[in-house]
Amino acid sequence: MKNLRSKASFWLGTAFSFHYLCADETKSNNMETTIKKSERLASLDILRGLDLFFLVGLEGVLHPLAKAIDTEGFQTFMWNFTHVDWQGFSPWDLVMPLFLFMSGVSIPFSMARFKNEANYSRLFRRLLKRFVLLWIFGMMCQGNLLGLDPSRVYLYSNTLQSIAVGYLFTALFFVFTSWKTQMGIAVSLLLVFWASMKWIVVDGFGGGNYTPDGNLAEWIDRMVLGRFRDAASVDEGVVRFAPWYRYTWILSSLNFIVTVMSGAFAGQLLKNASFSARRRVILLAGIGAAMVALGWLWNIEHPVIKKLWTSSMVLVSSGYCFLLMAFFYYVVDVCKFTRGMDWLRVYGMNSIVAYMLAQCVNFRCLPHSLFRGLEQYVGPSWYQVLMAASCSLIIYFILLRMYRLRIYLRI
Repeated sequence: MKNLRSKASFWLGTAFSFHYLCADETKSNNMETTIKKSERLASLDILRGLDLFFLVGLEGVLHPLAKAIDTEGFQTFMWNFTHVDWQGFSPWDLVMPLFLFMSGVSIPFSMARFKNEANYSRLFRRLLKRFVLLWIFGMMCQGNLLGLDPSRVYLYSNTLQSIAVGYLFTALFFVFTSWKTQMGIAVSLLLVFWASMKWIVVDGFGGGNYTPDGNLAEWIDRMVLGRFRDAASVDEGVVRFAPWYRYTWILSSLNFIVTVMSGAFAGQLLKNASFSARRRVILLAGIGAAMVALGWLWNIEHPVIKKLWTSSMVLVSSGYCFLLMAFFYYVVDVCKFTRGMDWLRVYGMNSIVAYMLAQCVNFRCLPHSLFRGLEQYVGPSWYQVLMAASCSLIIYFILLRMYRLRIYLRI
């Protein structure tokens, strides 16, 4: 617990340091600008791009690099790029929540026009299309759909599918309810998840048990998904669940929705023309800090566990997302400082393509064909670093070409 508190304090201190950036710029007229409907916030693309760069461009390189360097100092550094085994939160645990959060930020900008439509058929078609495509893409990435083996297809196991669920409900709430009602729904979902985990007991699972083998969300996934749960197999007619796979999806969907909704709340704040830029930054930062504090406080009774997507984890991760949004909005859209960051738009404006390329396509055959002779000189460990870096560059140049040709995947 002491270690968790020290990490939380470090994160909070880091997040609040943004207040001192571009101090002279805060006196300029930029602080009084408002966001017009036609204006695209550069900070959204850059922050989304940073998230996808870490996920698509950096992760695959850092882990073989850690094996190649293999020093105590570098292994300690790699904690920042490694998921926590169970309870707690590392910087790398923010990658997936930020992906969901950023999908929510775009909703007030893309869905506002549907609020005044008399016929909602176009809205429903668009949301259904997005849901189905994201679900199929998720099965292609992690559900083994491309393996064409019906006995090893997994139904619900991927980030894109959690976005599909969260986006669908958040968009409907945004179009058909007020922000106060949306806030009530978000709080209710957090409390329903918490209450279910705390008080429902079935077959020895639940009742406040947050262990990997005893929590309620684990039981629900086993019962609902069964053989179609990720890593599950059938042996002599009996479904066997992999002991190492602990992610849950069915009950956790309640909180996937809240994560996307938190992004939508940030988007509504950014889109509100009655707020000055200064006020937007202060509100984003203040809300983020409050959520982080509440989440870590709740952790005492309801632990922060990303694999379960607990309610306390939603508050902590969404709070950090608010702080990041405040920082990037301030630096990029208020101070107009984008030096060294514009390349991130390449990832941010084609985030689904970037994710799909990294998850579904194996590019190693190309660099291996060109550089295979180097392995005998650099050794197997460094050769793997070369392969990973080459694959990351191939993906980047594909995205860069699409960016320059203005080819974007819009779902």
